[in-house]
Amino acid sequence: MAQFGDDRWGRLGPRAERLLASRRWRGGVAVVAGALPALAFPAPSLWWFAYVALVPWMLLARTAPTGRRAMADGWLGGLGFMIAVHHWLLPSLHVFTVVIAALLGLLWAPWGWLVRRLLGGVPTPGRAAVALVALPSGWLMVELVRSWEGLGGPWGLLGSSQWQLTPALRLASVGGVWLVSALVVAVNVGVALLIVAWARGRGLAGDVVAAGSAPGSGSVPGSGSVFGHGSAFRHGSRMVGPKSALLPTSALRTSALPAPALAGLAGIVAVALVTIAAWSWAPRPEAAGRVRVAVVQPGVINGIAGAEKRFAREEELTRSLAGRDLDLVVWGESSVGFDLADRPDVARRIAALSREVGADILVNVDARRSDRPGIFKSSVLVGPDGPTGDRYDKMRLVPFGEYIPARSLLGWATSVGKAAGEDRRRGDRQVVMDSGHGLRVGLLVCFESAFPDMSRQLTRDGARLLLAQSATSSFQASWAPEQHASLAAVRAAETGRPMVHATLTGVSAVHAADGSRVGTPLGTSASAAEVYDVPLAKGTTAYVRWGAWPVHGALLVLVALGATEGARVLRRRPVPERRGPRARTAHGSPVRPGR
Repeated sequence: MAQFGDDRWGRLGPRAERLLASRRWRGGVAVVAGALPALAFPAPSLWWFAYVALVPWMLLARTAPTGRRAMADGWLGGLGFMIAVHHWLLPSLHVFTVVIAALLGLLWAPWGWLVRRLLGGVPTPGRAAVALVALPSGWLMVELVRSWEGLGGPWGLLGSSQWQLTPALRLASVGGVWLVSALVVAVNVGVALLIVAWARGRGLAGDVVAAGSAPGSGSVPGSGSVFGHGSAFRHGSRMVGPKSALLPTSALRTSALPAPALAGLAGIVAVALVTIAAWSWAPRPEAAGRVRVAVVQPGVINGIAGAEKRFAREEELTRSLAGRDLDLVVWGESSVGFDLADRPDVARRIAALSREVGADILVNVDARRSDRPGIFKSSVLVGPDGPTGDRYDKMRLVPFGEYIPARSLLGWATSVGKAAGEDRRRGDRQVVMDSGHGLRVGLLVCFESAFPDMSRQLTRDGARLLLAQSATSSFQASWAPEQHASLAAVRAAETGRPMVHATLTGVSAVHAADGSRVGTPLGTSASAAEVYDVPLAKGTTAYVRWGAWPVHGALLVLVALGATEGARVLRRRPVPERRGPRARTAHGSPVRPGR
C-alpha cells in the first residue's frame, strides 16, 4: 500500500498504513471485519453476503507484519464474529457474553496465521491453490471444535446462513452443513485472491516488490516450500535475493499478477461445478404420502400463574382444531409446567383434548420429576387414554441457560446475568416415537436442532418426520427466533426428512424434505394454532449415509499441510559443521619447555 494508482489513493494509503500500524486501530478493524458474516444470518438474511463477508478479515490478516500479529487478527475477528452472532445473549448474560466470545475467538487465531502464511504478499500458483483448500479446512476445524455442546454448540455455522438457497440445500444433502460452510469459505478465498491481483495490477504495492513477500516482513513467507519460491529482502538501501523475486510493478502486471487471479477464478468455478454436480447427481427425496400436523403456539404469557395461563391458552387453541382430520398436534418447549405423574388432572385434560381433536398430542414437560431427582425437559406423547409411555428427555443442554459448566468455578455467572440457578438433568438416549397412523417421529428439544449429528441419527433410526420443540421467549425481540427456525430447513435438507419447528412464542415453521418451506410460519407476535399438510419422503441422502465426511477430509488436508511444512523446516535446518582434530604447532611452549 506504499504507492497507489492515483493521487486520491496515494493520499489514503499512508493514512491507512498508519492506522493499521496502531494495535488499537488494527484490533478494532479486526473485530468489525469478523462481525460482518453475521449479516448473512436471520434476521437480516443477506445470504449472498456470506460469499464475500470473510474477505475484509482475510485481507487484514494477510497484511500482518508478523505471524503473531496475524494470530491476533484471527482472535479478534473471532471475537467479533461470536459477539455478532450471539449478541442477543447480552441482555441475559451481560459481560459474560464477551468473556465467552473472547475465549472462543481464540479458535480463529491459528486460522489467522494460516491466512497470512498462504495469502501474504503475491501468492504463487502453489500457495494460492493450497489456500483454496487449506483455509476452508481450517475454518471447518474451528466450527467443529466450537460445535461441542460444552462450548456453546454449533450455533452460527457459516453454512447455515444458506438455509433459503436451494442449491446450497442440495449440497447439504451431500455433505451436511459442513460442505456448505467449506464451499462458502472457498468462494471468499477466491474473491480475496482476485482482489490481491487487482490491487497489484493497479500498482498498489511499491515501485519494487518482493514477489510473494508478506507486507512488513523481511522475507518471503513460505519461501522454499511447496507454496513459495525464492526469497528477497531489503538490506540497507539494496534489495537482496534471487533475481526472479525482484519485480517492478509493471512486470508484476504481466507475470506475477495472473497467478492469484487465475487461482481465484479457478476456485470459484470449482465451487460452481461442485454445486452443479450435487444438483445433478445427489439423490432427491421420494414422495411417500402426507400427514397433517398442527402446531399450537400460545404466544408470550408472563406474570403470576404464567404456567396455568399458558396451559389454558393451549387448551383453547387445541380445541379449535377439532374436526380438522389431524395426525398429530404439537405444543412447544416447556408447554406444560407440571410433572404429569404428580398432576394426573393435567394429564386427564390433555387426554380429553386428544379425544376431541382425534389425534395424539405431543407436549413438553419442564418440571421436577416425581420418579427421579432433578428437573428434566421431556417430550411426552399423550393419547386419548392418557400418556402413551413414550418419553424423550433432552440430552444436550444449553450452557449457562440450563446448566452451568463447572458450577463451582463459574457459578458467579448467576450474579451477573440470567444463568441457570439449578442445573437441569439430561437424558441418555435419543428416541423415535410412534405417534399413531404409522408415523414415526424423531424428537429434538430446542438447542438440539442445531446439531446435525442428532437429526442424522434419528433418521438412521427410522424417523419419517423430524420435530423440534422450542422456546425462545427470553429473546423475543432479537434475531434469535428467526435464526433458530431457519435451522429446520438445513436439518430437513441434510436428512431428506420433513421437519416441524414448534415453539411457544415464535417463530414456528415447517420445512419439506428438500428444505423448502411448507405453509406459513407463525411469527413472534402470533398466538394461534396452524395446520400444516406435510409431505413425507423416503430414501437416504449422502449425508445420512456417509456423515460429516467434509470434516474428515479437512482434517486430512491440515495433517498433510502440517507434515509438508514440518518436512520443509527440517530440510532448511542448517547442518552443523564437523570439527576436525585440534591443530598442532611445531613450536614449543615458552612457558613450559617440551610442550
